[in-house]
Amino acid sequence: QVQLVESGGGLVQAGGSLRLSCAASGRSFSGYAMGWFRQVLGKEREFVATISWSGGLTYYADSVKGRFTISRDNAANSVYLQMNSLKAEDTAVYYCAAGQAPTIAATRYPYWGQGTQVTVSS
Repeated sequence: QVQLVESGGGLVQAGGSLRLSCAASGRSFSGYAMGWFRQVLGKEREFVATISWSGGLTYYADSVKGRFTISRDNAANSVYLQMNSLKAEDTAVYYCAAGQAPTIAATRYPYWGQGTQVTVSS
């Protein structure tokens, strides 16, 4: 079991930046690939970014490529999502997730945090 807690969400103006954090506890964090997803009320959960257990492989949704950066610190049991040049359409609840391999498929991540709200005002 892995427990995940996101933080760092909030209200920001378009063009601004936020850094989300996800703290993990429980089984060995460094053995898991991590992902960030987001969801708008009434819509399906959307892949944002993923990172391998070592941090050597990252992959991004086209909608955030060049603006968002995923990173991890295994010593701190944490994964991060640096979000720059935010747009109104980035408004969503952001979730971190842990799984066996980096993938865009939400169903392949068995462990999820509770989410943190990001609101971008235009």
